[in-house]
Amino acid sequence: MINDILEDAQTRMGKSIDAFKHGLAKIRTGRAHPDLLQHISISYYGVDTPLSQVANVGVEDARTLLVTPWEKNTVSAIEKAIMTSNLGLNPSSAGQVIRVPIPALTEERRKDLIRIVRHEAEQGRVAIRNIRRDAISSIKDFLKEKEISEDDARKGEDEVQKHTDQYIAKLDNVLKDKETDLMSV
Repeated sequence: MINDILEDAQTRMGKSIDAFKHGLAKIRTGRAHPDLLQHISISYYGVDTPLSQVANVGVEDARTLLVTPWEKNTVSAIEKAIMTSNLGLNPSSAGQVIRVPIPALTEERRKDLIRIVRHEAEQGRVAIRNIRRDAISSIKDFLKEKEISEDDARKGEDEVQKHTDQYIAKLDNVLKDKETDLMSV
């Protein structure tokens, strides 16, 4: 019973870390990364379609993304979608490919992004702590129903806390890496 609770808590905490990493991918650093354009949709035959389903997004060099549409008639729609995405990007098409230069970040913008990243990290910590609370609550319910002993309950709570500390440390490492990435020029 306690093992099931611990396993579930670990799985959910791992998903919280993954969600945090996924959220960080959208916050741009000074370098080009295909995930920057992941959330962009274009009108493709009257249907909003994710960019990844109508074009290949790759990195040409450290400061340039290369978007290669699969159909030539979608070039202008893709270009327009990137311009109106509020990312501050200005794409330019060269025939059948679109180059998206990534502008360098100012010091002020870097600090704003770090503030945003830290806020996201705190949300991740809160999610992990909520998972801990749920797991400990389940253990206490088993204790109340006399399905486990007090010693087992204490050991289970200690294990949950140990896993919580491990996952928060992982989240802090991811945060530290992103902050370093943002502050590098």
